[in-house]
Amino acid sequence: VWFKYEEKGPDIVRGLHMSVRQGEFVALLGGNGTGKSTTLRLLSEGLRPYRGTVRHTGRLGVLPQNPQALFVKKTVREDLFETFDGLRLPLAEQQRRVEQMVTLCRLTELLDRHPYDLSGGEQQRAALAKVMLLEPDILLMDEPTSALDPGSTMKVEELMSELKKNYTVVIVTHNMQQAARISDRTAFFLLGELVECGPTSEIFSTPKDKRTEDYISGRFG
Repeated sequence: VWFKYEEKGPDIVRGLHMSVRQGEFVALLGGNGTGKSTTLRLLSEGLRPYRGTVRHTGRLGVLPQNPQALFVKKTVREDLFETFDGLRLPLAEQQRRVEQMVTLCRLTELLDRHPYDLSGGEQQRAALAKVMLLEPDILLMDEPTSALDPGSTMKVEELMSELKKNYTVVIVTHNMQQAARISDRTAFFLLGELVECGPTSEIFSTPKDKRTEDYISGRFG
């Protein structure tokens, strides 16, 4: 696929061709302005390419970079149940899903607090719970730990490690250590192009493209 934000502007994504298989955890890696977040929005169908096609099977769940974009109520509990507004879902099923996500995302002590009063890591977990309540098959996450301290980052990564057992997950990150810790495959972006994509262990140990090697050695060296 090819994408640009303005008709006469530069291509932000150029000639992207990649696939994500069911059950994989894939990290989109690269510096700022390399097309990672735009690619995620193309995958989520929030943007449409001017050339090429994006296809997926299953339901999509999207966690935006700013979790506050999902909060509309005065408590975490109300926000979680708000997810079902407009759906003909029995109350018992709503309660079952909320209880499941509260446990998974460790929200028990936060249910009666205002979402905006939570820490950054707590907000990420609450927002992720809202996304997961609709039971997506594919989870897309944009920089889920970019503004978090190391402790909060670790908690969110632990949660993502749990999710990878049952879901297909794609995250955008500029944190190479994070990609190395939790992803099955890594796709490296540079200036709007997908430079290479492969098993994470191979990308970091024996990259096939010199540009990937230079980026990794520059960050780790």
